[in-house]
Amino acid sequence: MKIALAMMDGLGPSAFSTAQIERLATLGDIVDPQPLVLLDDQRARELLADCDVLLGHWGCPTLTADVLSVAPNLRLFAYAAGTVKWQVTDAVWERGVRVTSAAAANAVPVAEYTVAMIVLANKGVLLWRERTRDPSLRLPFPNPLGNVAKRIGIVGASFIGRLVIDLLRPYSLDVAVYDPYLTDAEAATLGVEIERDLTRLCATVDVVSVHAPDIPPTRGMIGAEQIAAMRDGTVFINTARPALVDQDALLERLTAGRISAILDVTDPEPVPAEHPLVALPNVFVTPHVAGSIGTELSRMADLAIDEIERFGRGEPLRYEVTQGDLDRIA
Repeated sequence: MKIALAMMDGLGPSAFSTAQIERLATLGDIVDPQPLVLLDDQRARELLADCDVLLGHWGCPTLTADVLSVAPNLRLFAYAAGTVKWQVTDAVWERGVRVTSAAAANAVPVAEYTVAMIVLANKGVLLWRERTRDPSLRLPFPNPLGNVAKRIGIVGASFIGRLVIDLLRPYSLDVAVYDPYLTDAEAATLGVEIERDLTRLCATVDVVSVHAPDIPPTRGMIGAEQIAAMRDGTVFINTARPALVDQDALLERLTAGRISAILDVTDPEPVPAEHPLVALPNVFVTPHVAGSIGTELSRMADLAIDEIERFGRGEPLRYEVTQGDLDRIA
């Protein structure tokens, strides 16, 4: 099995440790330890000509028909990062190339970030920080404060949403979930309440946390109606995608000082320093860092290498992505 690597320039040392590269080398021949940055130059044509497996990471170029034409033996694309939506095209499926993603590993830090923010938000920690800086500020503190008997609303029982639910179990919190595809049996297994009406969910919880994928039916799902329904003191958290939220309606409600927000995703991204969201004391903005960073990248690399090992042994892939999955994944 011949393996090629592809990712953005300079990412290699961060994405894959020496030990991980050594392990990969036991599974097959790495055609070149220097990752490919472009897939349509002469070097790529030479390296891809014989490779069976392409191990990609952030910055991996899109697998177009032209790219695949110079990789006649390619059988597996293992993506050591999250969504593959921007890396694959119809040509991948037409050629029968199998695809696997490390989105499950990337989901772990997103869920951890979310739960940390829920716990801090319920105590008003981020708002207390602003009040300490300026005691005259009138801020939308949760009423009441604390992490007992509060109701948390999860929008989307996705992989991340379910991890959040699991990580919340040690706390004395009630969890309600809005997801049109979640069955009563699944909700019972998860130990959550199903809320079939999104507006009602937003109106009856202390925290709204968004974990739905960015697909046509979900874009703008948190609109003006849902934002207006949130009670004073509600905390809105978005670690999913900015397209799911009417940001103008959200900004209006935040500017009024009625609710607070924790936003790891914004439109535009990164958000400019002069953007109104940044100046609001009841808004905590981070630059899309909830996902894997630093040492957390190792989990994604391990997952992708595990998948390559299974592929080489002829075993079922654990995290295979099919063409049909693209309409429902993030």
